[in-house]
Amino acid sequence: MTFQTLEKSTNQRLIHLYSHVTKLGGRIPDSVVLLAARLFPAVIFWQSGRTKVDGLSIKDSTYTLFEQIYALPVIPPHIAAVAATFAEHLMPIFLVLGLFTRASALALLVMTLVIQIFVFPDAWLTHGLWAICFLIVIAKGPGVLSLDKILRLER
Repeated sequence: MTFQTLEKSTNQRLIHLYSHVTKLGGRIPDSVVLLAARLFPAVIFWQSGRTKVDGLSIKDSTYTLFEQIYALPVIPPHIAAVAATFAEHLMPIFLVLGLFTRASALALLVMTLVIQIFVFPDAWLTHGLWAICFLIVIAKGPGVLSLDKILRLER
């Protein structure tokens, strides 16, 4: 067997393997992809929101964070702290339920962009991954596993 024959055989095997991978990928239902794109960033934002509260009250340390570290150029720290804490609790619930899904994904995408631009500009990789999930949901909708579909808010 010559080197060229071996190389041709290897290339054919790789093409055949790639063909199987693309067939398998094509069998993943959109509803599964959209559910994952909703759930994973929802958990991240929910957990972040939970660090900002003690029971039903916003922690003093949350206000301090928004005054010193998360300071935004336009929004006063007190208002930003309340708005972010509220959004990090409400929007993930909506995403998990698939209710008002595109609007919730858009709200969290905007929040992600604000965090990226004004708070943690070096965290573009993490924020980019979140943004991709939100963009998929905004573009494609919540999928069939959602209250939006059940309630016919998405057609």
